[in-house]
Amino acid sequence: MRFKRIFMIVTDGLGIGPDKKQKQFNDEGANTLLHVSETNLLEIPTWKKLGITSIAKTSKPGKIKNQLAYTAKIEELSNGKDTLTGHWEMMGIYTETPFPTFTETGFPPELIKELEKAFDNRKIIGNRSASGTDIINELAEEEIKNNKVIVYTSGDSVLQICGHEKYMGLDNLYRYAQRAREICSSNPKWNVARIIARPYIGENGNYTRTFNRHDYAIEPEKNMILDRLKEKNIEVISIGKINDIFSGHGITKHFPSKGDADGMDIAINLASENTQNQMIFLNLVQFDSHFGHRRDVEGYADNLNLFDIKLSKLINALKEDDLLIITSDHGNDPTFRGYNHTREALPATIYSKAFKKPKKLDNVNSLATLGNIVAKNFDVELASIGEDIWDKLI
Repeated sequence: MRFKRIFMIVTDGLGIGPDKKQKQFNDEGANTLLHVSETNLLEIPTWKKLGITSIAKTSKPGKIKNQLAYTAKIEELSNGKDTLTGHWEMMGIYTETPFPTFTETGFPPELIKELEKAFDNRKIIGNRSASGTDIINELAEEEIKNNKVIVYTSGDSVLQICGHEKYMGLDNLYRYAQRAREICSSNPKWNVARIIARPYIGENGNYTRTFNRHDYAIEPEKNMILDRLKEKNIEVISIGKINDIFSGHGITKHFPSKGDADGMDIAINLASENTQNQMIFLNLVQFDSHFGHRRDVEGYADNLNLFDIKLSKLINALKEDDLLIITSDHGNDPTFRGYNHTREALPATIYSKAFKKPKKLDNVNSLATLGNIVAKNFDVELASIGEDIWDKLI
């Protein structure tokens, strides 16, 4: 073991431009980080010092002579551009066939009928691809007054269920989501990657989604890298929605978060402790959920600026024998058409205070390359996909 602890941060929905499959996914021209930087609001001095501009274009790249981290551009191997596909690939799972989506048609009548039975015979409204904030603002009053349930989807493989925390209650909303997971998993044609419970609060047309969201994902394959770590008594700590993404598999301790800043603060606090034999796995969901999908480019820039401030604090808290990996699961360009994920190349930033001469590496194949770093460090079996770049990290 070279590093006693490894921190892996996923900036959910932050891509860095074209990859080999971008045309295949009809996402030509998407470049999340570049287009966010063109707001001229972006200030990420810490990440630039680490070397992010050596692999990613920004409107004001600046010149960093001696970058502090290893960097690489990643070509995702799997055929998808969603959360599960990206995160699962990090831990060695290759997704050959994309999960089903219902963007164009909504969910089929036979599925809706089964869901309504499971939802205490409440009538489903919505059933189309939409922005979560938009469809809640449009249909919340009808849902509340007439005891109905808002169900919608997006360009991702998801079925999202909305419920007011006061009138439907979280217990009912979570129960409906669990039943929806069982129903969708019973039929390959319906088996979406995630069922998402989307709670909200508010009155009289003024509604806000809360951080009590819960995802019910398809069960991942057994014996992925997280499972191997847990079997070897490595403590795997999840922060944010990581636990949901892997359905708890391989996780030994979980910290829910109230947003990206809170998630970073949890990581900073953990870094400040004198611990070992740990992998800390953090997802920063708001880049995707609050700014990418909502096509809020200025909010995206502000969130990146806040992340950079927190990143500086995290680096200060890291020990000499800690390793930090920053990457993304897919793109979500807030300037692109529609409001869905974008297929893009993904960044890798690999930092330790112990590194002697970090530099830009050649492009790497598969997000599993990063999971293989974790596996190699803790002496567990590497993934069957991805590369082994361990010996390049000196």
